[in-house]
Amino acid sequence: MTDMTLYLIIALTPLAGCLLAGLFGNTIGRRGAHTVTILGVAVSAVLSAYVLWGFIDGSRAKFDENVYTWLTMNGLDFSVGFLVDSLTALMMVVVTSVSLMVHIYTIGYMAGEKVGYQRFFSYISLFTFSMLMLIMSNNFIQLFFGWEAVGLVSYLLIGFYFQRDSAIFANLKAFLVNRVGDFGFVLGIGLVLAYFGGSLRYADVFAYLPNVVGSTLFGWDLITITCLLLFVGAMGKSAQFPLHVWLPDSMEGPTPISALIHAATMVTAGLFMVSRMSPMYELSTTALSVIMIIGAITALFMGFLGTIQNDIKRVVAYSTLSQLGYMTVALGVSAYSVAMFHVMTHAFFKALLFLAAGSVIIGMHHDQDMRNMGGLRKYMPITWLTMLLGNLALIGTPLFSGFYSKDSIIEAVHASNLPGSGFAYFAVLASVFVTAFYAFRQYFIVFHGKERWREAKHDHHDDHGHHHGLKPSDNPHESPWVVTLPLVLLAIPSVIIGYITIEPMLYGDFFKGVIYVNHELHPVMHIMKEEFHGAMGMVSHSLHTPVLYLAIGGVLAAWFLYVKAPQLPAKIAQAFRPVYVLFENKYYLDNLYFAVFAKGTRALGSFFWKAVDTAIIDNGLVNGAAKLVGAVAGQVRRVQTGFIYTYAAAMVSGVLVLIVVFFWQLWFR
Repeated sequence: MTDMTLYLIIALTPLAGCLLAGLFGNTIGRRGAHTVTILGVAVSAVLSAYVLWGFIDGSRAKFDENVYTWLTMNGLDFSVGFLVDSLTALMMVVVTSVSLMVHIYTIGYMAGEKVGYQRFFSYISLFTFSMLMLIMSNNFIQLFFGWEAVGLVSYLLIGFYFQRDSAIFANLKAFLVNRVGDFGFVLGIGLVLAYFGGSLRYADVFAYLPNVVGSTLFGWDLITITCLLLFVGAMGKSAQFPLHVWLPDSMEGPTPISALIHAATMVTAGLFMVSRMSPMYELSTTALSVIMIIGAITALFMGFLGTIQNDIKRVVAYSTLSQLGYMTVALGVSAYSVAMFHVMTHAFFKALLFLAAGSVIIGMHHDQDMRNMGGLRKYMPITWLTMLLGNLALIGTPLFSGFYSKDSIIEAVHASNLPGSGFAYFAVLASVFVTAFYAFRQYFIVFHGKERWREAKHDHHDDHGHHHGLKPSDNPHESPWVVTLPLVLLAIPSVIIGYITIEPMLYGDFFKGVIYVNHELHPVMHIMKEEFHGAMGMVSHSLHTPVLYLAIGGVLAAWFLYVKAPQLPAKIAQAFRPVYVLFENKYYLDNLYFAVFAKGTRALGSFFWKAVDTAIIDNGLVNGAAKLVGAVAGQVRRVQTGFIYTYAAAMVSGVLVLIVVFFWQLWFR
């Protein structure tokens, strides 16, 4: 099998599953739909692992070829093409393996759905295909196609329960906020096309970069403007402040979607794009500083919001925002390999946390409010243990996967000398405590303490009037194997993958020739390589840094407040009421956007509708033209009398006019 055929099979098998489940879902039934989609993604995952292994053992070479030319215009090719190197292969394995776990898990989670089961499987397979097209692209046009396709499918998935107003609001919000980011992204691609050699293929653009250094546009450095505009796209997709507002609301989709969108796929697209563009970003220290500061703001301030959430999925959603901030900070300090390392480790433990939260929701009969949970440890042992492992990885417990990637990011920021790196270092350090606090606050509320549903005074009903939540006499039960198997399979890499892969990925040759860093200007990775003494060395080193103790402090604070003295949080919230209200209203950003942009555009739209559309176009041009014709016709109609002598007089007058004109021209020639 040629490389081209192999890559086509990897990309197209999820699409085939999507089309079969989507177009023939009623014919093949529920079992048929989940079988074809899981088979498609499984083939893709196995072959992706085979490709990655080829890069690890050195037997596979970089592949960069066009598959199909879509159109040629003025010497410019718009093509579909694949660029497969170690960065692509890593992302392919992460995307397809997490997607496969989500597909299997969905069978159990969506078992009770009367309608939409086949549609759901069709969507998640299409999502996987879109993401593969994005990461395998070798040019900006295909990157943009994958980028938009991922956005479209996320819109369909977030609004899966389209009967609910809240779901429709959430998917529209996600769509519109992503459009803002995509507008910047398109402008960035436009600048690349206009000034970077007239090609959209990565290799050509990177080769042309030396010719652009020093060029300006409107007095600004051209490369900086291009990098920042492309990053605006990444801010939308990867939910960076202030374009992060769509991600918590996207919890309206079913839980498997949360795992797919927020763990391995959509939100990592922006981070992947910046890593892929490393030769360009290395030429702009300004752009890197902006990226680092935005990431630091996101990491810290979104973590704060996670500390007051009561919906089990929203806690994990805010933790995703915070972790995406960490990855963005790493990109900003030129530690692209560290950012991609955290993308990989985070994908496993975050998918695990979302799916474990979904398992709890199943056990609680679809009640997501943590205030009605407690003491679930003895009823749901597998979910309890896997969620504990996921949380330990998230907070950076030594030897767990999150420890290696998170500590490496903090070390990288510490070693950086970029403007703003002091603030970024403070933000990522403070986030360690905040992360440990909200992660274990959730863990203690859900799995420890008293069984609060036994005394829950209120009934839960969904939009269809169905009863939600457990009755006081009910006992929760462990989820079926199709739900717990993916949990166990995701828990394994969440624990060990960091220990195994840190050395080759960060300090070996895994990303050699793929990610470019200007070590003279940005020596962060060199400094870290000198200080690195093996995976076990990092553990002993962590005993002498504040990071580990901040994490322990966060866990102890959560234990004290939610197990030892559960009456205290309410008193603290009362004492710091203004801060609590600020967090509860998510820094009032939603209100601001709604007041300024939503109402502002509505007012502007109303003005254009009344002044331009109605007054000028409708009444002026369209109806005005009709009235003018009517008025002229009304006058002309009076000439038509129906008497022969009127017409004879008109004919004679016409002949006289012609004679006068004829002699006039003859006379003055």
